Amino acid sequence: MGGFAIGTTEFATMSLLPYFARGLHIDAPTAGHVISAYALGVVVGAPTIAVLTARFSRRALLLALMGLFALGNGLSALAPTYHWMLFFRFLSGLPHGAYFGIAALVAAAQVPPNRKTWAVSRVMLGLTVATILGVPFANWLGQAIGWRWGFAIVAVLALLTVLLVFLYAPVDKPDPKASPLRELGALRRGQVWLTLATGAIGFGGLFAVYAYLASTLIAVTQVKPMLIPLVFCVFGTGLTAGNLFAPAFADRALMPTAGALLVWSTIALLLYPLMAGNVWTISLDVFLIGCGAALGTVLQARLMDVAGDAQALAAALNHSAFNTANAIGPWLGGLAIAAGYGWPSTGLVGAALAVGGFLLWLISFLADRRGGSRQA
Repeated sequence: MGGFAIGTTEFATMSLLPYFARGLHIDAPTAGHVISAYALGVVVGAPTIAVLTARFSRRALLLALMGLFALGNGLSALAPTYHWMLFFRFLSGLPHGAYFGIAALVAAAQVPPNRKTWAVSRVMLGLTVATILGVPFANWLGQAIGWRWGFAIVAVLALLTVLLVFLYAPVDKPDPKASPLRELGALRRGQVWLTLATGAIGFGGLFAVYAYLASTLIAVTQVKPMLIPLVFCVFGTGLTAGNLFAPAFADRALMPTAGALLVWSTIALLLYPLMAGNVWTISLDVFLIGCGAALGTVLQARLMDVAGDAQALAAALNHSAFNTANAIGPWLGGLAIAAGYGWPSTGLVGAALAVGGFLLWLISFLADRRGGSRQA
């Protein structure tokens, strides 16, 4: 439920942009800074909160983080001006990464080690289902009775999450050995940085395509506007399918699964320019691209393996890395479009980013093999 609330507001804000831009009396490019403010909150909040709350119990932290998320979205629904909206969206983004990181650790602690990736995938499932159900509903609500309700409904979902965590999350005690310095120890581990870089670069390809998908559907595929939400739902279905099936392989062979997903994404993104001319073929391809997003869950589990005692910071930083990808992908895709290569060129940009992620994965994989040989 927490993932569903976060996924709904993260993606629905993009579709509500024209409506709150009009409501706050600003133009669309200026309104885009509201989306950037949320992403900045995620990047800043994830590591900061993870370090400063090292001595908190995980259950108490989940309650506090989702309470802050509810507050930020409730205030976003009431924002009187553009500048207040910027601040409230930044506030909403602060708990995003830390919440997912801590929730993943709590879930993984409830299952045997060979089911860890599966448990993490169930936490992330809320976010992927949000792209199918939550985002269209929030968008419809925003159009039907006003954009502010698109944020208000997320605040209600967040409060429901607080209740569910209070009722069902296991009671735990803070680790007496935990400290901010111990969490910062994750930053001394090369494999942590390689894993984060793999996500920040390799995942950028998906966002390069996603950011311009609607424009591609209109200008290249030439679909009717009413079909655009359906293609986005297909994309969300791919996200969910990948998140359901990839963990079964990752729990058997974690790093090979991550590498395979990057190869999968490269192929699917290379096909995008060839598939963009027809609504059926582009729908199939965005489904395949969406499946590759299971990389996020796999890398989350990988960070648990390489972070040592600094679990909370490493888990939270994963979401900073993916929001970095969310900035890099659309930026590079936009450069290709501005240079005159056309809307489908975002697929080629995305494939190049996926290859970059694969090369970083390969370095990490080979370093693991060398380390294992030395230990043997």
